[in-house]
Amino acid sequence: MSNDSTGKTLTVAFVLCIICSIVVSTAAVVLKPLQLENKLLDKKQNILAAAGLLKVGESVDESFKNIDVKIVERSSGNYLASTPALEGWEKAILANPEAYDQRKAAKTIGQFAPVGAGKDIASIRKQAKYATVYHARNDAGEVEAIILPVHGYGLWSTLYGFIALETDLSTVVGMGFYEHAETPGLGGEVDNPKWKGLWPSKQVFDADGVLKIEVIKGSVTSATPDSQHKIDGLAGATLTSRGVSNLVNFWLGKDGFGPYLAKLKAEGV
Repeated sequence: MSNDSTGKTLTVAFVLCIICSIVVSTAAVVLKPLQLENKLLDKKQNILAAAGLLKVGESVDESFKNIDVKIVERSSGNYLASTPALEGWEKAILANPEAYDQRKAAKTIGQFAPVGAGKDIASIRKQAKYATVYHARNDAGEVEAIILPVHGYGLWSTLYGFIALETDLSTVVGMGFYEHAETPGLGGEVDNPKWKGLWPSKQVFDADGVLKIEVIKGSVTSATPDSQHKIDGLAGATLTSRGVSNLVNFWLGKDGFGPYLAKLKAEGV
């Protein structure tokens, strides 16, 4: 058979495809543990950043030693605890809470609940039954910040991030997103350190416990009514700004972490 024949050409192409498939598959299997490790490290880094606890010259894992990871039942605000009635997947969460994937749970039958009609201001459609929360402790072992995962839809994508509160459960320590696909230079400015720097010291609730935090259109000045509850909107990104405002209000409200925050207030952090 000629080396230029169609049969030999197809045979060589087929063999190359098989070899490449094996190489790619092997690489994916071999590198998966490293990918998962890097993903977890990035998550820890973003948690620390939201709480302002990233330290120069100290590794992420070292800084994270002062973070307590807890699993909360979203609807009741109670911590997940070991009981005879626990399902197998719930026991797995307790065994390794740091590895719990809330996003995956929100897509797994039996592990999520749909968001009720008229309540889904964050446009997430489904919520995981359990959520991960983080308590940041100082060197004396005292809790100094509560870090909560938040997510919701902006203009083009779902934004995933963390918001950290002081132990009064109203004063914002920090806010940041670690994943989104908003327009660079517009909605993508949620990553801008200057904009993120507007969040610390803002008040989530008013004196009566009413949720008031809001990203407004335009800029906040000393003359802005209730300025302690408001954050500058993103220029040219009204829908992304509104999405951020909605997702923060959803997760800090009664359909998000509201029951948990109420429980912390009643019992003391």
